[in-house]
Amino acid sequence: MKKTISISASLFSGLLLFAAWPVSPLTFLIFFGFTPLLFISDSLQKKSSFFWHIFLAMLIWNASTTWWIWNSTDVGSVAAIIANSLLMCLPWWGFFSVKKRSGNLIGYAALISFWMLFEYIHLNWQLSWPWLTLGNVFASHPEWIQWYEFTGVSGGTLWILLNNILIYEIVQSIRSKELWRKVAIKFSFLLLLPLLFSFYHIFYYLKHTDTKTAKQNVVIVQPNIDPFQKFDAANTAQQIAILINLSEKQIDSATRLVIWPETAMSAVDWQPNIQNNNFYQPVFDFVNRHPEISLISGIETLKSYSSSEATATASKREDGTYVDAFNAAILIKSNQTLTFYNKSKLVPGVESLPTFLKFMGPIFEKFGGSSGGYGRSNTSSVFHSENNPYIAAPIICYESIYGEYVSTYVAKGANILTILTNDGWWGNTPGHKQHLQYARLRAIENRKWVARSANTGISAVIDDRGNILDTRGWNQPSSIKYSIPITDTLTFYTLYGDWLYKSLSFLALLLIGWNIFLVLKQKQLF
Repeated sequence: MKKTISISASLFSGLLLFAAWPVSPLTFLIFFGFTPLLFISDSLQKKSSFFWHIFLAMLIWNASTTWWIWNSTDVGSVAAIIANSLLMCLPWWGFFSVKKRSGNLIGYAALISFWMLFEYIHLNWQLSWPWLTLGNVFASHPEWIQWYEFTGVSGGTLWILLNNILIYEIVQSIRSKELWRKVAIKFSFLLLLPLLFSFYHIFYYLKHTDTKTAKQNVVIVQPNIDPFQKFDAANTAQQIAILINLSEKQIDSATRLVIWPETAMSAVDWQPNIQNNNFYQPVFDFVNRHPEISLISGIETLKSYSSSEATATASKREDGTYVDAFNAAILIKSNQTLTFYNKSKLVPGVESLPTFLKFMGPIFEKFGGSSGGYGRSNTSSVFHSENNPYIAAPIICYESIYGEYVSTYVAKGANILTILTNDGWWGNTPGHKQHLQYARLRAIENRKWVARSANTGISAVIDDRGNILDTRGWNQPSSIKYSIPITDTLTFYTLYGDWLYKSLSFLALLLIGWNIFLVLKQKQLF
């Protein structure tokens, strides 16, 4: 009977986390999602048994929220879901160990700091997959999280963990007939304070932001080209014609920026030769007809090196030279030198392979992944052009889920976040909807407007409070023209990034070191 209850608790936890995740309207369930696991931690004695109960909950959460990866890579999606579920068990396993040795208070501190350390590592290592970072869950409710301009998503993660612990303690107090009202008051304060702070900011920005006007506008293009056919050379000229036609329909004398989606320019060529590529001559003719505009587009490019210049990602050719392929962004303006930005945050297993998994290269290639991978930029860069008020952050697809990385564009002067993406690989599933919602977090963190161009949708304009003001629906060719104001604000988060993750990660390392010391002392090695 006890085993059945604990397994049911694991199942219930996974389902609560799934039910809370965007684009579900039941976001509030996230404050209860981990409480069944805390119950299990008090019910089980063996670490191994606890680990597999946690794994079951994490597996349900991962599979039910990110199953759509299957549409782009079947075997790869299974591997990613299992691997991510296992990694999520590590902070819980550490919490269980510390709690058994040092009691509830230190145990809870360990759970919070270990989970924050896990999320911070998962944002920054080579196998990064932060799609299910806890703080992302509030993306559909920007009115709850206006304080992300100070903490980023790490503040949301901390809020969730603290409330789950307090809810569990309230339940335990009620069961033991203790003075649970004191716990309930603390819980209410902790739950409501961030909400009250957020609503204060809503009123502030209603008063100050809505009065802003913009003399210039931005045109966002959504061509709706099948991602599985877009690299067919036979279709390239037609695709370029669609992009130009949709742009021309919207451009007026006030247009200063035109945005095309990820890999919109798909005729793969060497970066120095782009201006001579026959497929792209209509693009340059289009820009020259409108000398006031700057065009930002996704593009596939190549770059060659000598053996002494070769990068770690470059592939060696038979002639002894080395070549990098780039998923890049390009800035094109009449009478201005072309500017490139090569995507930095690459999708693990699809666009890049971590160095410690290079031996598995043939397996990844067999199932649609990449063994060599793309080349990459070492850092972010901004696009600016003469007589154009918009200084753009060329954020390419997957990069938009990295809060601290996006903030580096703004720190370098970007006053508008331009997201170029192609979510068509996943089909009409929750994937592209979640990706859109996450862009709202970047707007709040940096107080910058977002112009999002998505190949198959959903393209959007998002204001600096995270409100979606205009969109174009899934699977339709269309374009948006919007007068986007410029904001020069540098938020606390823009300036200091993931300071909360770093602070609590340091606490986690101290707890790990202390517990290693206790284990060694117990074994009389000290």
